[in-house]
Amino acid sequence: MAGRSTSWLTRPLATLVAAACLGGASAADPGAAASAAGASAPAAGASAPAAGASAGEPGASAGGEAEVEAWVGQLGAKEFARREAAARSLVAAGAAATEAVEGAIRGGDLEVASRGLEVLLEMLDAADEASGAAAEQSLSRLAGSGDEPVRRLAAAALEFHRLGRSATARERLEACGAAFRERPAVEGRGLEVEFGPGWRGGAADIHLIADVQGLTAVSLHGVPVDADALAVLGGLRGVQRIDLFGTGVGPAEARLLAERLPDARIDVRRGGRLGVSSTAFGGRCEIRTVEPGSAADQAGLRSGDVVLSIDGADVASFDELTTRLGESAPGDVVRLIVARRGGTADGEPERIECQVRLDAW
Repeated sequence: MAGRSTSWLTRPLATLVAAACLGGASAADPGAAASAAGASAPAAGASAPAAGASAGEPGASAGGEAEVEAWVGQLGAKEFARREAAARSLVAAGAAATEAVEGAIRGGDLEVASRGLEVLLEMLDAADEASGAAAEQSLSRLAGSGDEPVRRLAAAALEFHRLGRSATARERLEACGAAFRERPAVEGRGLEVEFGPGWRGGAADIHLIADVQGLTAVSLHGVPVDADALAVLGGLRGVQRIDLFGTGVGPAEARLLAERLPDARIDVRRGGRLGVSSTAFGGRCEIRTVEPGSAADQAGLRSGDVVLSIDGADVASFDELTTRLGESAPGDVVRLIVARRGGTADGEPERIECQVRLDAW
């Protein structure tokens, strides 16, 4: 993120977290916390490295193996200015420095470990994607093995970064027209996102959903989905449902997606659009909602209607209805027979025939 400093004096939250995780200082004692995290203030008269520092000295812009090793060694320097300059140089070196920084973190010096973790955390926000990916991989390894204090701090750094990235991705998607919905407890809780007629973004923007945490359902209505977007969808671990309506995705692609996400329900619809929804998957084809202005709305269908047949063929479930609609094209007229509660004097369902001209997705 532009404008962030590697100075631990300007990162009080990270300093306190480091102290809490690495031990020796409490959040109630900022001075002790700064000392435990290796963030002591520079001595009076200490100055930043002079411009034009040579390779191997903190502040140099080169990033060769020897230079990186020298900067890593300076993370344990007594002088604040040298530690700070070394950290800046390592962050600038990016992916080329992550292995050496990770090694220093595992070296057993808790103060150096704290500074090294801060360097990796800075790299996560680098404009260079390779540096950010390398730093994330290092932090993931550190969070999974090694000393307990280092594991805790690496895991906390990763979580902090991912939450921030998730919030940023959601903001960008919403700015492009995606609609998010927090599912209530009665529906099992979770976060849903829909890309519909209001979507103004491109294929690259759809890829941002990979950064959104807690997604349980993704719906794309009339939005083209290419191979890259399908690959992103296939990597959404924890998602329970993916709706691909009028996206250009065919049966073969849907099967591949289902193989990658065996625990998710993949609903692919092509052809004409009716404009209804149902919760009765696996049961009778009862309409839950009718979209205002849709083909179903204009044909007079209502919530609670049960679809019995389409063009003379019996319909046993909502899945069967969507399959048959997928065999039709936008503009086609289909004949539906529905049962409507309370339609007769004795309270029996009334059978109603509707002619529906299907919309496009």
